[in-house]
Amino acid sequence: MQFSVNINCLFAIFEPKDRTKSISPIGYIKSLEVTNFDYLSYLKDLITMTNTINTDKQYDLAIFSCKEIFIKKANDYGTAWRVLRTISIVDQIFIKAQRIRTIQQKGEQKIADDRTAEFKGIINYAVIGLIQLELTDNDPEELPVDKVSALYDSNVEAAKRLMQDKNHDYGEAWRSMSQESLVDLILMKLQRIRQILSNEGKTIVSEGIDANYLDIINYAAFALILLSGNSSS
Repeated sequence: MQFSVNINCLFAIFEPKDRTKSISPIGYIKSLEVTNFDYLSYLKDLITMTNTINTDKQYDLAIFSCKEIFIKKANDYGTAWRVLRTISIVDQIFIKAQRIRTIQQKGEQKIADDRTAEFKGIINYAVIGLIQLELTDNDPEELPVDKVSALYDSNVEAAKRLMQDKNHDYGEAWRSMSQESLVDLILMKLQRIRQILSNEGKTIVSEGIDANYLDIINYAAFALILLSGNSSS
């Protein structure tokens, strides 16, 4: 449907106050020199663009809160997690995901740690899993904090790129998903890793262990974003 609209009014509503920092999509409409355009389609595109920007920012904030905990623990305990084998890391993630699922089913909890803390733990253990896959037996068990920080960043950046690619194709469908579904998907990915391990790490057509860790990071990050939105509303 086509609408005749007052474009100057749209400029006043949607255009950023500081025009020097970025070019608004309104700038494109200005260049058309038309009074009729597909208003609803434009608003849909604007919302999509805004959601994408918001997702990147929300994702970064979620990951930052996880890394903050990770680095503090590295300062307190060093890299004691270097002794963990893949199955042990999977079990640690499983314990946290299963606890969230149990709380969801029972509707109550007796231990103070909330779901947010558990999802952050899931992300951090998944990052540990990726780092362990990357390192070899020749690498020392005790790593300096600056190297740990760099390894953390490189792996969450890979997860974020995957998230952005999937968001492009699926249109942020995760925003309509339930917390229960996100937890179930994490548990499913853990089962896949277990099966890969039982196959001596070999797959025929499926993705490897690292891909499953990346998905787990993203599912948990989505859960944190949704939880943050629920708590603020």
